Amino acid sequence: MLSPVLFIAFLGGVLPALLWLFFWLLEDRCEPEPKRYIFLCFVAGGLAVFPVYYIERFAMAYFTGAMLLFIWAASEELLKFFAAYVTALRAHVFDEPLDAVIYMVTAALGFSAVENALFLMGPLSQGDILGTIVTGDLRFIGATLLHTLSSATIGIALALSFSKNLVVRKMATLLGVVLAIILHTLFNFFILGGSGGMTLWIFLVMWVGVVLALVFVERIKQPTRDYC
Repeated sequence: MLSPVLFIAFLGGVLPALLWLFFWLLEDRCEPEPKRYIFLCFVAGGLAVFPVYYIERFAMAYFTGAMLLFIWAASEELLKFFAAYVTALRAHVFDEPLDAVIYMVTAALGFSAVENALFLMGPLSQGDILGTIVTGDLRFIGATLLHTLSSATIGIALALSFSKNLVVRKMATLLGVVLAIILHTLFNFFILGGSGGMTLWIFLVMWVGVVLALVFVERIKQPTRDYC
């Protein structure tokens, strides 16, 4: 039987991620993706947390500072991309540019859901309700936003190169992954080493990034969605 701590942590991690997912799926409401693939992509993203955990623990034994932050960011972005790729991006359902963004964001939110739940278990298990609320708010605003934006960056790169030749698509994918890793590394660097005021500025930059991502999404879907 699921303990109250695990249940509350699960809800605290999954429900915010599902709210974000619902918002992003509205962008694809004209020709929605099959629910089965959305579910598989979300679950695969969540499962990616566990190999990432061991990779990051291993890296902590050999690296410190900026290199460690880079390895953490790279492992998370690569595993999220791999989760989206094996479940959807190599399947027949990836048949239009916007799909790349939807599946990348779905994998990112699955990852964020499990990661947030694990973070919430600490203060919950100690009976720290206020700490749980603060942690949940920060994870919802910060880390979830980061995972969404970084994975959306890869999705946008895939979408913009959708109709190009194989070489261009591979280069665009590489560029998207590199940009996502850089973004994630910078976030880790400033959040872990910055002051409270810096944290607020980082969150503001992240929100601006999400707005820009949504602008790109509108441009991506415009040629084929004028009728919707």
